[in-house]
Amino acid sequence: MSAVDPAVIAEAADCLRRGGLVIFPTETVYGVGVHADDAAAVARLYEAKARPVEKLLTLHVATVEAARQLPVEWSSAALELARRFWPGPLTLILPRRGAAGTVGIRVPRHPVAEALLSAAGVPVAASSANRSGQPAPTTAEAAVAALGEFVEVVVDAGPCAVGAPSTVVDCTVTPPVIRRAGALAQEIEQVWTP
Repeated sequence: MSAVDPAVIAEAADCLRRGGLVIFPTETVYGVGVHADDAAAVARLYEAKARPVEKLLTLHVATVEAARQLPVEWSSAALELARRFWPGPLTLILPRRGAAGTVGIRVPRHPVAEALLSAAGVPVAASSANRSGQPAPTTAEAAVAALGEFVEVVVDAGPCAVGAPSTVVDCTVTPPVIRRAGALAQEIEQVWTP
C-alpha cells in the first residue's frame, strides 16, 4: 500500500460531502462512493456503473462503533460476526430499524479508507469501482479506466491487498446465510455453518 497525501484525503472527503463521486481503496478492491443521503449523487453512481437500481449499494463506515449507531436491527449473530470479522472484508445485510427493507454495511480494514470515511463525516454508499458485471478493480488505474469519466477525485493507495470482493452475509435470516462468497467465506463458514 502506498502512502496517500492527507490533502488528497481532505479533497476526497470534501467531494463526498458536496455530492461528488470518489474512487477509493479498500483491502479488497477499489470502490466508488458517494454521500448516501444525497439522492442525486446516488443516482449518478448507479448511472456511472450502469447498475440496476434493484441492486443496493453498501454503506461504508469507518469504525464498528459507527456501524452500531446506524438505524438497523442487530441480531446476536450479526453482532458476533461484526465482533469477529470487522474491520475486514465482510458486508452484513441487516434489517432497517423502523422501516421496510435492508441495508448492507461494511467496515473496511484499510487505513486510507478509514481515514477518508472518518474525514467525510457523512454516510458513504459505495460499490466496486467498475461497470456492473465487469471485474472489480484492484488498482486505481483499473478503476479509473472503468469509471474515471464519472468521478471527481481518485485516491490511489496502490494495489489492494486482498484482491477479492467482501463476503456478503445476510443477517435477516436465522442462521445467517452467505449471499456472496468472498475473502472471508471459509472463515465464516467454519464459525456459522450449522
